[in-house]
Amino acid sequence: MTMQDPKQLLQITIDRKASDLHMSVGRPATLRIRGNLENLGPDPLKRDEVESFIKTLTPDRNYKELNEIGTSDYGLAHESGGPLPREHLPRAGRAARGVASDPNETPQLRSDRAPRIGEGSPHPPARPHSRDRPHGLGQDDHARDDGGLDQQNPRMPHRHDRGSDRVLSSPQKSIVTQREVGNDTPTFSEAMRRVLRQDPDVILLGEMRDLETISSAITAAETGHLVLGTLHTTGAARTVDRVIDAYPTNQQEQIRAQLSVSLLAVISQILIPRADASGLVAAFEVLLSNSAVENHIRKNETFKIASVIQTNRRQGMILLDDFLMDLVKRTTITRETAVEYAQLPRDLEGRLPA
Repeated sequence: MTMQDPKQLLQITIDRKASDLHMSVGRPATLRIRGNLENLGPDPLKRDEVESFIKTLTPDRNYKELNEIGTSDYGLAHESGGPLPREHLPRAGRAARGVASDPNETPQLRSDRAPRIGEGSPHPPARPHSRDRPHGLGQDDHARDDGGLDQQNPRMPHRHDRGSDRVLSSPQKSIVTQREVGNDTPTFSEAMRRVLRQDPDVILLGEMRDLETISSAITAAETGHLVLGTLHTTGAARTVDRVIDAYPTNQQEQIRAQLSVSLLAVISQILIPRADASGLVAAFEVLLSNSAVENHIRKNETFKIASVIQTNRRQGMILLDDFLMDLVKRTTITRETAVEYAQLPRDLEGRLPA
């Protein structure tokens, strides 16, 4: 496949429901579809082709930033009206990486991607009720946080503010506003400082990426706002540890006390290959805060959180390894895949049917 007009390449990305479009000098344009990389033909891209792709689709401010510091992030709305978050990264000369989402689909927490405990059983869905809580902090590890906010959009007359670099769906009953990092605000932390002056009910923070942003999120939760944020970790306990470890040692006791009362839930997600090779399936670990969780966080005993999750499955909590076991029992994934992605591989291997 020869180099096409950039807008045509983006349309192909959307039409094929690819999650990513990778463009690197010396390699063909490549799509990531259901977790797998697929080349768009055999022809390697030339430097001037990649440069042309970048320049055509990049706003002047971001193009200047790219040339000055070597990287730039921004959101680009496709002509269909859907979001096309994009990122440029320098690699092997000049390379572009575009991340495209389906413009007509926002994953919902009620879909089969959300964890449910035992189909047809009396167990409730393993889905925290943080969207119905007036304040607090919910952390979503690498999951689509748009789904949680879109649950509230059509049903609750809230004002939602989003400190993010992606485009959110249109307002329905809620008033939804967004700050795009780079265009509307210089940093996530600056957006968090200013958003509290604009009367939000819900704050969606695209990524809790540094101490200042994490601290702002916890403060907002403590002052009566529902804050949804993401962290790149695996597992509920590790997510809590990462928040605490972001602080200097002499502040960690204080932050444990703050986090223990402000944390509502942690949903940890990983995407793993299906047994039939038809794509990926999400596996979850879900922690809902209760008095035991609060106590363990406050006493620096996060290693005990796993046992709380394990003994509270009927309340909607679930360990990642137990979720993987359920997927194996439903033949959604293979036994080998479950062991590969498990938190405790040997333990899970011993519990799985031969």
